[in-house]
Order: sequence, then C-alpha cells, then structure tokens
Amino acid sequence: MAHQLQGLVARPPSGAKRRLSDAQLVRLEVLLRQGATAHGFPNELWTSSRVAQLIQQHFGVTYHPDYVRRLLRHRLNWTSHKPQTRARERNDKEIERWKADEFPRILREAWRRGAHIAFLDEAGFMLTPLVRRTLAPRGERVILRSFERHDRISVVSCVTLSPQAMHVGLYFWLLVGRNINGEEVVEFLRYLLRSVRGEWTVVWDRSKIHRKSKLVRAWLSRHANVVAEDFPSYDPQNDPDEWVWSWAKYGKLCNLCPADVEELFVKVFEALDELKGKPMLLASFVMAAGVPLCLPKCL
Repeated sequence: MAHQLQGLVARPPSGAKRRLSDAQLVRLEVLLRQGATAHGFPNELWTSSRVAQLIQQHFGVTYHPDYVRRLLRHRLNWTSHKPQTRARERNDKEIERWKADEFPRILREAWRRGAHIAFLDEAGFMLTPLVRRTLAPRGERVILRSFERHDRISVVSCVTLSPQAMHVGLYFWLLVGRNINGEEVVEFLRYLLRSVRGEWTVVWDRSKIHRKSKLVRAWLSRHANVVAEDFPSYDPQNDPDEWVWSWAKYGKLCNLCPADVEELFVKVFEALDELKGKPMLLASFVMAAGVPLCLPKCL
C-alpha cells in the first residue's frame, strides 16, 4: 500500500530550471525599452546578440543568441519589426496642433461648402525592384534578375471623399520618364474637376510644386471652387494617399522585375486600377491616417 501511495506523490516538473526569473524578465524589458543607444550601442537596433550581451552584463547569465530570440518571443512577446524613419526636422508639437486645430477646421469648412476632399500626393516607381523578403528552401539564395537602369514611372494620385455619403475614391495619372512638376499638377487638377464637378478641397504636402509653382498658384487663383490646404511638414502618415503608395510598393508590386518601362507602366496602372475598385480598402487607408469618415460629427 505504501508503495502504491508513493506513485501518487507529485513530482517536480521536468526540464531545466529557468535561469531568469519573472522579476528579472520585467527588469530586462525595462532595459530594452530604454533603447540600444542607452546601453552603448551605436544605433537603435536590438539584435539577439546585443540582447544576449545585455543579459550577461546585468544578470550574469550567458545565452546563445538563438535562444535569446525564442526567450523574447515566448516570455516577453517581442517580435521582429522594421523601424519607421522620421525626419529630424519634424516638429511634433506643431503636428499635434495641426491635428487638433487645423485638420478639424479643414474638414468642417469642406463639409459646409459641400466640397469633395482630395488627399493628393506624388510617387515614383523604378525599373529596379523594391526588394522584400520571400519564402525559399533553407540555404538557397533567391536571385532577382532586373535592370539597373533608372527608368521610372511618375504617378500623381489622390484619395477622395464625397461631401455627403462619404464615399471613398481614387484618381491617378501616370507619366513615363519624367518627374511631376507644376504643369502636370495643374493638368491633374483639371482632370479631377472634369471627373467630378463642384467644390473641392485639396490637401497636400508642402513641396515646391504645390506651394511655390507659379503655374499651380495661378491656376488656383482662377478656380475659386478649389481650396488648397497643407499637411504639416515632414508628416506623411496623416495623408491617406501615402497608404496607397505603401500598399502598391511594399505589397502589390514588391520584387517586381519588369522587362522594360512599358511593362512597369502596365503593372503600376493595373495595381492602382485594382485598388480603385476596393472602396473598403481605401476607406481603411483613410481611417489609418486618422481621417473621420463621418464629417458632421467633427463640427
């Protein structure tokens, strides 16, 4: 009987004892959130090797970098991220003021005028591919054969909101082999007014072709039904059209290796035309940029 009871005694869990306690992991996360440069590294890049050095320095525990990666994922819920760059010239206080004061004013005035809103921006697509990671068998190198020429497609586009039903739309225009200048901006604005007549509010960044082009300023002075407003400097995240470029460049067309600029033109056109037929996706870009889809509530 005693022998049988011994079999019922709880045994300690198998496996190696954790070398970092829960309290030490909390402390580790505090150290990591201070940033890599705060611990003497030359940039804000946390690699598994650097984290292993940090653990050894503060807790006297030596881990292999591969195990550190698993430790961060399973016990701290940390994963790999691609950092977003922000300009040093960016004025965060001015951007917050613009969001709190100027942007609601722009939306209110557009709604009161019954104006469509166009969030306008320009971008370029190169013949050389924008390379992103892809799946492949371990140890095999993936080769993308592409031209190194600087041929390009320039695009001007805008995400639009209708004044009443708040329908989301997309209009775009492609140019081969040259950059967008003031003349092309004026032609695109004309195309926009031909497509949808009435009042417009155009919101764009503060680039020279928008604010300083004599052609653009002269055209706006002759069209009182078009009001131009500026995004704050160095703050592309507030422009829904930036999300169009992110979707196209980093998603739909990444790793694309066209044979020539004509094929690049076709691929860019097809991608934007496909996006034009996805109003729910466009609406998600608008909301991700912080634009409310029900303007009267903003009044």
